[in-house]
Amino acid sequence: MREKLIRRFAPLLRRLRPLLLPALSVFTAMVLGGVLIAVAGGNPLEAYAGMLEGALGSPRAVSETLVWATPYILAGLSVSLALKGGLFNIGAEGQLALGALSAAWAGHWLPQLVGGLPAALHVPVTLLLGALAGGLWAAVPGWIKARAGGHEVISTIMLNYVALNAVSFLLNGPMKDPEASNVLSRTPLIDESAWVPALVDGFRLHWGFPLALLAAALVGWALRRTTFGFEIRTAGQSPDAARYAGVRVSRTVIATMALSGALAGLAGAIEVSALHHRHELGFSQGYGFDAIAIALLGKAHPGGTVLAALLFSVMRSGATRMQYLTQVPIDVISVIQALILLFVAADALVRRIYRVRGERERLVLTRGWGG
Repeated sequence: MREKLIRRFAPLLRRLRPLLLPALSVFTAMVLGGVLIAVAGGNPLEAYAGMLEGALGSPRAVSETLVWATPYILAGLSVSLALKGGLFNIGAEGQLALGALSAAWAGHWLPQLVGGLPAALHVPVTLLLGALAGGLWAAVPGWIKARAGGHEVISTIMLNYVALNAVSFLLNGPMKDPEASNVLSRTPLIDESAWVPALVDGFRLHWGFPLALLAAALVGWALRRTTFGFEIRTAGQSPDAARYAGVRVSRTVIATMALSGALAGLAGAIEVSALHHRHELGFSQGYGFDAIAIALLGKAHPGGTVLAALLFSVMRSGATRMQYLTQVPIDVISVIQALILLFVAADALVRRIYRVRGERERLVLTRGWGG
């Protein structure tokens, strides 16, 4: 009977096995987070119950959680796609900011240039220009990597500073809202024809969330089913083998980084078009940096990235309610997220703690300065 059950559920167990280590990493981080909460004078069970209530306790809470999840999914996919190509895109924050700025320009200034646009055209153009801005910005470190051997980690980090400071200059200068009452660093409101509509009346949840899920499905399909996806995966695992198979590795590196940046730029464009209806300095709240942890927790798999993004969204959305009910500092959520990233990166430690057998999954994060 036991052997029959094992044979019956063996395919399911094989599918679930990759989730074991990430789940144990999250569990370990939550336990340690609970210890920190207790040391701070709080009740860990009440704190986590408050977090779940704040994130999932009502239809409005669920709506807010999915609103958080939208940029997390897209930015996480951005980092995950790069990882599949053996690249470590640390620049999602800057790419997202430029995507948001481009969407703000397309939403407010573009209609003035062309004499107005219908919503059926204005919305996709706004989102497309946001994705294009992020993609072009990410293509720069891709080109540096492919042509000069420059390390993408260094170049994407440095370009973050360039992008964020350039955005700050524009929001405080040429693109600042000229209203006399405005004292903030932000653009004017975009036209309503560029707004991504709400998914459910009365809630902030918008059509950007299904679009993010569609993007995850398309990335997963492209990686598994298309020639270009094969080229990305092959170049990521072994550039020499990819060259032997006829893959133009330099072109693949640049294209992978460009697509990675486009996903991050799309995340920023959706935030502007669907929620804020303008670009305001600091609106992204570190989405691009959190995306690194989300991609690693999801093992650079599109489905895993979506699940990791939802987990981070629950923690972020429920943090305020947790603090209100238990007086636990909201910063404990950032500590727990950092612990999750630590244990995901140190999966050998998790294996040893829980005595999990099996070979460590190989995830190529970088191939060195000239790889």
